Formats: sequence, structure tokens, C-alpha cells
Amino acid sequence: MEQLQLIKRAIEIKKGGEKAALASIIRTKGSTPRKAGGRMIIYDCGKIEGTIGGGCGEAAVIEKAFEVIQSNLPAQHRVDLTSGLLYEDGGICGGIMDVFIEPL
Repeated sequence: MEQLQLIKRAIEIKKGGEKAALASIIRTKGSTPRKAGGRMIIYDCGKIEGTIGGGCGEAAVIEKAFEVIQSNLPAQHRVDLTSGLLYEDGGICGGIMDVFIEPL
């Protein structure tokens, strides 16, 4: 999903009162699947829109997003890919992503 469409969708969710969170990559270092500005929406039912790169790192952010949705408090989560995690597309990442997760 294009980033502008994702932001528009986040605004709709916030206005509509759905339970969801917006995860935004705010900083990266080294090799990462997405760079700063990458975003995804995570719904309380588990549905997602957009991506921050897939794989284990994205799964960890989704889990943290569920906590954010429950608490209604924003959080920052560091995804450490320096162990050389293998991604779905066969790529290997070796960097760090800092992700800000905010309730919608």
C-alpha cells in the first residue's frame, strides 16, 4: 500500500473509532528491509495494512502493537536484525530499526 494511502487510512481509522495502531520506522542503521518512513497499520483483530519489512522483525512489532492498542499508550520498539535474519524474499538483513507505534 502506498504511504500516502496508508496515512489517509490511519486518519479514517482514528475518526471512525476502530482499534488499531500505526507503526512507523523512525530510524535505521545498517542493512534493513525498509528505511525510515516505512509504515504499517495493525488492527486489534490481527489484520495489517502496509509493511515494515516482513519476517521476524515485523512479527515482533505486531506483538508490541497489540500492547499499544490495549494500553492506548504509544511505545517505541527496537528491531535488532544484526544476527543476520533471513527474510521471506531471501534477503539477509544486518541492521537495526527503531519503530514508533502509536494507537489510532
